[in-house]
Amino acid sequence: MNYQPQTADTFHLIAHVLRAPGQLQALAPFAEIDADLMQQVLEEAGKFVGEVIAPLNRDGDETGCRFDAGKVTTPPGFRDAYQAFWQAGWPALAAATEDGGQGLPAVLEAVLYENLSAANHGWTMAPGLLHGAYECIKHHASEDLKAQYLEKVATGEWLATMCLTEPHAGSDLGLARTKAVPQADGTYRISGTKIFISGGEHDLSDNIVHLVLARLPDAPPGPKGLSLFLVPKFYPDGSRSAVHCERIEEKMGLHGSPTCVMRFDEASGHIVGEPGKGLNAMFVMMNAARLHVALQGIGLLDAAWQKADAYSRDRRQMRAPGRGKSAAEADLIAEHPAMRRILDTQRAWIDGGRLLAYRTALELDIAKHHPDAARKAAAQRWCSLVTPVIKAAFTHQAFYGGSECLQVFGGHGYVREWGIEQNVRDSRVAMIYEGTNEIQAIDLLVRKILSDGGATFSAWLRDLRSELDDGNPADQRTAARIDVLEEATMGIIAAAAADATGAYWVADDYLRAVAVLLLDWAWLKIAREAPDHSARWAAPAQALQRWVMPEFGMRIAIISAPAVALTA
Repeated sequence: MNYQPQTADTFHLIAHVLRAPGQLQALAPFAEIDADLMQQVLEEAGKFVGEVIAPLNRDGDETGCRFDAGKVTTPPGFRDAYQAFWQAGWPALAAATEDGGQGLPAVLEAVLYENLSAANHGWTMAPGLLHGAYECIKHHASEDLKAQYLEKVATGEWLATMCLTEPHAGSDLGLARTKAVPQADGTYRISGTKIFISGGEHDLSDNIVHLVLARLPDAPPGPKGLSLFLVPKFYPDGSRSAVHCERIEEKMGLHGSPTCVMRFDEASGHIVGEPGKGLNAMFVMMNAARLHVALQGIGLLDAAWQKADAYSRDRRQMRAPGRGKSAAEADLIAEHPAMRRILDTQRAWIDGGRLLAYRTALELDIAKHHPDAARKAAAQRWCSLVTPVIKAAFTHQAFYGGSECLQVFGGHGYVREWGIEQNVRDSRVAMIYEGTNEIQAIDLLVRKILSDGGATFSAWLRDLRSELDDGNPADQRTAARIDVLEEATMGIIAAAAADATGAYWVADDYLRAVAVLLLDWAWLKIAREAPDHSARWAAPAQALQRWVMPEFGMRIAIISAPAVALTA
């Protein structure tokens, strides 16, 4: 079965749980955005994804991309789908109107890319970096570069890449050796090799805009010596740059996306931003990409869940406990407690993840446009702290939860016929790219919490508490967990004075504890607005408390143990 976007559920979370329309109308750029418009956009996006993109998923995986003499051919139908995509205005959804965009809120773009990833992860890799590239060019490029490239990238007419990784330098970008030599005309000659470049070469768009980290001749070693450059596949005069695709990788999944090794042979490019400030400019792109990767995880988990749920409601096996049927009869897989546990638990992660990701997208716009400084600061805290959590937690859950969904099929899940194995294969890479999940955990605990003694984190926890109802027992329970997390955090901070490595040992467990707490908090919000407390929302809510929340105590025990030992 092909993925089908769940527009009604999505709209309910955005409009009724988050109450996004009212919050957005308080921001000047979105004063005219109401619930009806948001629903219309979501429905049209769901229709496009379900009818145009989802049907290409299986063939795209089986056919894959072809490489021949430096050229890459994407699977049949991929180019036509992409041309329809950008011409319909979907890449420009959240870009500013003056740049050729539609000026709509980031939360609508978030839903679009969640749905696209769920429907066809391989195809979605191509436009997945567009908004980040747009923001990078908009905020850091010269006026001349903007005039040539900004609208083309904003609208998606031209696709973009993010060229960071080198054969010897993965997450450690400070080791990058790609060179940029200045020329008399103000351009730079870029030389070096970049690997793992998604969409480095393809036939989807007429041009590709490469954003490349490179080092100037007099640059110091390490990350502070890196600058950012724009190198297109084709220049404005129609000539082709000296950028070559040497090969595409043979991968575990994402066969519909070309992962390229790119060689820059003194390719002419332009600097973006200031010399030596390349990472500052690139982080604009990377932060946008990390939210999108979190959405990939949520979408891929939902795609796996949809397949498993549909199968469980059709396939009959054995007698479910307590059903009282004869030995000659069998019950639906969906009626077996072991399978219901899997399905309801993964749905708890999906719904909670959606709320957190949509809230993050909403906070991005609040941080940009809200007139009140205190509210902007709160939004910035949310985005800074929550983005690494949801990137790591929900890409992890996409793979492991998708594997659980495969279990619902039994042996049929392990063969290609039902498509669930593709979900598992495709989802695995999201735990690695855009900063590995381990790096996300270090970013959260070491770089963002320890760096200011937990002050920003404590302020964020106060923000969370402020949205709780002191008179509600469920809210009281969540408030108690917030207190426990804050106490454990202070213990890690204290322990860091004696052993600077301690936090690194427990960073993964710490991020996981924060993620589970956020799920609990998100479901409080959902429960308040659950229509008639229907089984649709009640079953995953119960699964969360029974099967997920006990993990919080386990993670707290792990992260607290070394802190106690070091401070004793």
